[in-house]
Amino acid sequence: MWIPPLLIIPLLIYNAIYFGIIGGQGLAWASPVFTFNMPSGAVFSLSVGDLLIIFALLLLMLEGVRARRAVGSQFAALTGSGLVFVLYLAQFLWHPAASTSLYFTCLAMSFVDMITRITFASRASAGSYYDE
Repeated sequence: MWIPPLLIIPLLIYNAIYFGIIGGQGLAWASPVFTFNMPSGAVFSLSVGDLLIIFALLLLMLEGVRARRAVGSQFAALTGSGLVFVLYLAQFLWHPAASTSLYFTCLAMSFVDMITRITFASRASAGSYYDE
């Protein structure tokens, strides 16, 4: 059973928040979600954008585990990761809403996922996948 790349979820969340499907038009990426008073006296706040990056990092870790296990068709998984990267890149280049450092970080994670899948697929085809 083919499961689509998990890193499409942050892309969908980003677009849903930007276009007002989630949180209305007033939700900003820098608006704090949690605020903590630290023992040092400083105030730590976690924004909506920070939470999206943390979530995307967790999904990237899961994608790495999935790529290493090589379950199912590697070609389908690699194609899916490549398409997600192309979606991120196209929106980053041609849509003003994606011209943020938050979006670029998600784009970079998608690139890392695609390169990871290429690396594991090439090692598996070379026969060195199980030699370690």
